[in-house]
Amino acid sequence: MRSRKPNMESSIYFGADGWWHGRVTMGVKNDGRPDRRHRRAKTETEIKRKVRELERQRDQGRAPTAGRKPTVAQWMETYLTDIASLKLRPRSLDDYWSKTRNDIIPGIGQHRIDKVQPEHLERMYRAMLDAGHAPSHVVKVHRVLSRALKIAHRRRMISENVATLVDPPSVDDTEANPFTQDESKAFLEAAAKRPTFMRWIVGVGMGFRQGETLGLRWAYVDLEAELFHPKWQLQRLTWRHGCDDPHACGARLHRFDPCLPNCTRHRGYKRGCPKPCTQTCTKHASACPERKGGGLVFTRPKTKKSQNPVPIPPVFIPFLREHKALQIEMRTAAGELWQEHDVVFSRPDGRPLDPRADYGEFKELLAEAGIDDRRLYDGSRHTAGTILNELGVDLPTIMEILRHTQISQTRRYVKGRSHLSKDAMRRMGEFFVPGPEAQPTEGPTETRTETAGTRAARSRRRRRIR
Repeated sequence: MRSRKPNMESSIYFGADGWWHGRVTMGVKNDGRPDRRHRRAKTETEIKRKVRELERQRDQGRAPTAGRKPTVAQWMETYLTDIASLKLRPRSLDDYWSKTRNDIIPGIGQHRIDKVQPEHLERMYRAMLDAGHAPSHVVKVHRVLSRALKIAHRRRMISENVATLVDPPSVDDTEANPFTQDESKAFLEAAAKRPTFMRWIVGVGMGFRQGETLGLRWAYVDLEAELFHPKWQLQRLTWRHGCDDPHACGARLHRFDPCLPNCTRHRGYKRGCPKPCTQTCTKHASACPERKGGGLVFTRPKTKKSQNPVPIPPVFIPFLREHKALQIEMRTAAGELWQEHDVVFSRPDGRPLDPRADYGEFKELLAEAGIDDRRLYDGSRHTAGTILNELGVDLPTIMEILRHTQISQTRRYVKGRSHLSKDAMRRMGEFFVPGPEAQPTEGPTETRTETAGTRAARSRRRRRIR
């Protein structure tokens, strides 16, 4: 009589179909039934190898969970909707969704997460670079995908995170190009002709981020203590569908055919003609009657350090008081049209300034001041950090003013100036090789030996004292 195999012992047999089969008990499913995994191979040696691999994963507690694995597209939607949304900031979550819809799903969305190979990721990154995407964009996509697969690996849905086996493109750090002191003054002189002058004083003179400046409220401005409390920031978030069928909701806006070479419809688009919609497009949420979660929204800064109070330069206080008085007059003139948001920098009807219009005004001021084109960050935080350094402020203090969590981050915001380097090396050279004009001047000298006259004079003084 054939004895029954012990529990958890694997079985290997040759089937009538001409294949070798192996069955391994991995544990128990959620419904209480045994989790029995099946493998097959052409040779006995190969099936033994597969069975041993399953047993090793079971013994080490790394066995993937039972059931058919989702595709990358399905897992990314689950990850962003149920997992990442609990931790990420709204703006970061929007960025994750954008890179998932535009890059990850079209690239490898149809692969099952347990079947994705490093070659699939490498081909996707190569196609993105060939399409004109910057290496920094590809690296961000890699990080989003790697994080999602890390969660899947942690939950034992996959045996390995293949993103860790792929090297993303190398990225060169963007070199900061802050204003010089003369350019800063020229920029603020051009801004003084506009009603938003104080907005640029705070941005350039104090190094505030755009969202922090536009989201600043009077309730968090202490003019008596001369402190700003940046507790909120203003951000534009992407609208999301609130309806049950996003594809059908945007049916009238779907455009599946690419534009002709000489398209006149999108002539004013700075980024060129938009890409055609996919056959399952779920975009156009801004036109959804039940849209939600988008538009201009007040959000908390990313870190607690970003909410630390910032001292206001005393010379700015009169300008802020005058700005507040002008805003009160503007509220009176608007009457019932005024929408109270308590923001320091508002439109004529009380609404916060639009970040897009604010960015456009920055570009206009650059042209009026005769300054070459550069990023908004260069003209605000990088400029403030660099000028503070030129004025002799040490890095720890600059870190507190810019509210960085690490001093290494502050070093990236401070750019050395060539004229300061030349002056430093000039003084270094004079230290080692003094020039002819650096001869020591005549002055009082110290004599270590006393003359006879001096000793006699001292003796007479001692006798007179006695």
